[in-house]
Amino acid sequence: MNPLYAGLPTTVFETMSGLARAHGAINLGQGFPDDPGPADLRARGARALVEGWNQYPPMMGLPALREAVAAHYAHHQGLALDPETEVMVTSGATEALAGALLALIEPGDEVVLFAPMYDAYLPLVRRAGGVPRIVTLRPPAFRLDAAALAEAFTPRTRVVLLNNPLNPSATLFCHDDLALLARFCCRHDVVAVCDEVWEHVVFDGARHVPLMGLPGMRGRTVKIGSAGKIFSLTGWKVGFVMADASLMRVLAKAHQFLTFTTPPNLQEAVAYGLGKDASTFEAMRTGYARSRDRLADGLTRLGFQVLPARATWFLNIDIAGLGHADDAAFCDVLVREHRVAAIPVSAFYADASTDASSADAPVRNLVRLCFAKADATLDAAIARMAGILRGPA
Repeated sequence: MNPLYAGLPTTVFETMSGLARAHGAINLGQGFPDDPGPADLRARGARALVEGWNQYPPMMGLPALREAVAAHYAHHQGLALDPETEVMVTSGATEALAGALLALIEPGDEVVLFAPMYDAYLPLVRRAGGVPRIVTLRPPAFRLDAAALAEAFTPRTRVVLLNNPLNPSATLFCHDDLALLARFCCRHDVVAVCDEVWEHVVFDGARHVPLMGLPGMRGRTVKIGSAGKIFSLTGWKVGFVMADASLMRVLAKAHQFLTFTTPPNLQEAVAYGLGKDASTFEAMRTGYARSRDRLADGLTRLGFQVLPARATWFLNIDIAGLGHADDAAFCDVLVREHRVAAIPVSAFYADASTDASSADAPVRNLVRLCFAKADATLDAAIARMAGILRGPA
């Protein structure tokens, strides 16, 4: 057995979802909407499956989808991409991340990561032979810090992996933070792998700024997007990678030995979806913002401290003032006794056992909840969560 994987625990998402099933709990832990997704995209994909081509599509992706990706990002983010040489389709964003890291890292290369982080990052970096250099971000703002970056970047740094908007903090990096990171990337000749799957799920008039669009970053950025997040179709696993042609040639060689291709009917449907009017994406944001506010307002009325959520499908509550010293223990009680599943934010740090006095210690007072649910689901969860404030009967 490869010790890297043999020693990994079951992911917190699988653990909490299993507990939710066992206890009949409302699952606000794992991030997925509880509706089937846009009917017109599903119909388009179904028709393409029945009537269209179901053999291998091109390894780089259907031309129609690659052209749609380039047009979409030109319109929404001002990026000029060549669909022939700078766009590739993958089977989800996680495959795109794995391929990028395998393509860019040699054993011993250092990779700058930001905690809290998506749980796949660290094992993927280590499996590629990378040496992680972790910068710990702190609530409530989770801002980048010049001194921390100066400590993390070294002559051996080859890649920086950035998630923006940031899951689980539900924050959006501002232009100043991105400009700071861009300066470090240029100074150290580093490639930035940007996991930007939440780029369309931003609220309150905010707009996502791609790191690729900043000075000096066009030729050193690998930008990764996800149709699953843009269209609330998490099971489709259609991702797209954008990079300068010189980078893409190597990224494509890693991709060809991972999944090679992605179902052509889904690619056709996503190409159709990306070409939809801007009002479609605005309506999606408005709907999720309303759900966010419904959950936040309900929890605030109960007495929970709710952190601002500027992006993603998640918000966080601060349990420090509730008499609970540990987020994992809080979530265990919440799912077993009050039948609501949530995710402890400490699970998004490299080592949840790190001593609390350490500068790298995980945040242990935040709990993440998914609001991409129906009103009735959110209302029922709020009602159940009132019980944990009252304590034991």
